[in-house]
Amino acid sequence: MSSPEEPPVHGGVNLEQLSNSPPEQLDPPLSKNKLKKLMRDRKWEEGREKRRELRKIKAKERKARKRAARDSNAPSEPTSEKRKASVEPEVNPGKKSKHLKSVQVPVSFVIDCDFDELMRDGERTSLASQVTRSYSENHKAPFRSHLFISSFGGNLKQRFDTVLSASHHNWKGVKFLESDFESAMSQAAEVMKTDGGGRLAGAFGKYETKEEAEATSTSGEVVYLTSDSPETLTELKPYSTYIIGGIVDKNRHKGICYKRALNRGMKTAKLPIGDYMKMTSRFVLATNHVVEIMLRWLELGDWGKAFIEVIPQRKGGVLRDGIAVLDKLPGTTTQDEEVDEGASGQNQEGEVTPLENDAGEVSEKGLPREGLEPNAESQP
Repeated sequence: MSSPEEPPVHGGVNLEQLSNSPPEQLDPPLSKNKLKKLMRDRKWEEGREKRRELRKIKAKERKARKRAARDSNAPSEPTSEKRKASVEPEVNPGKKSKHLKSVQVPVSFVIDCDFDELMRDGERTSLASQVTRSYSENHKAPFRSHLFISSFGGNLKQRFDTVLSASHHNWKGVKFLESDFESAMSQAAEVMKTDGGGRLAGAFGKYETKEEAEATSTSGEVVYLTSDSPETLTELKPYSTYIIGGIVDKNRHKGICYKRALNRGMKTAKLPIGDYMKMTSRFVLATNHVVEIMLRWLELGDWGKAFIEVIPQRKGGVLRDGIAVLDKLPGTTTQDEEVDEGASGQNQEGEVTPLENDAGEVSEKGLPREGLEPNAESQP
């Protein structure tokens, strides 16, 4: 005889009893805000299948509309001129391609997520969103890095496996490690030495001669980025690894990334924000903003341009007097141009993993419905 189905339990609370009982009849250990949160969680879980079916329906409708548009615009019989054009396409060297492949360069970014116990639930949600966006930015960047997520476990991993439907298993060009950032450093050094480690392009294109390239392959550095460091990062170097603290704490744990690096005997540095920008707020950025700034530097070789394009306007940042910026390095694309990742993209069909916003929702087109919460910042 089968046992009766057990009622759903969340955080030690019987959700079925919770939904059928008024708040005043429940045991008082939980606050009203906690009860409301549990109810919202339950409603969200109950609507999961419905949302999935709705997304499928909308996807089919989009495909049908695109198919109908193609059929209505397709000529019944191509003319002789069009046949010739299909065989010998017109080449316009002055027009930029919007489907250029992303170039792997020999540099690695590590997001250190070993701060799970120091964050609250909402902060872990923000960190999951920032990790997702960091991957997305690296995935579509003209010059991409090797990306590692270290100390991937606890509540952060649980969120990826459940709320985000384990979509990170389909990500390409990124490694999730349960071990800490030192293990990621070692793996990054080995990966950059392989044939697929990347080529010197973008801002690294200045290392033109064979001698210079060989010299850089043995002089890579490992730097833990933190705004509390007395040292300033002047440029990214090939075959180097840069570690970013994956923590959202509203500045409760001041200097934690800097202390963590010092305890491990690590070299530290901060981004040169103060050298290029006048800010009306602290020089502390979200994890994904730090990643995006460095990706823009790999493309442009210009910190000022990277800061202006990435740092949120709410921080009130403006370039210092006398600072000029480059539009782009010769031979590179701009950020407005769409990049086709190809075999190294998220998947070989070019699909994009939906991004999660801070409310735990996933947008249809892979873009967050809302930005990061205003004060969800981590240590760069």
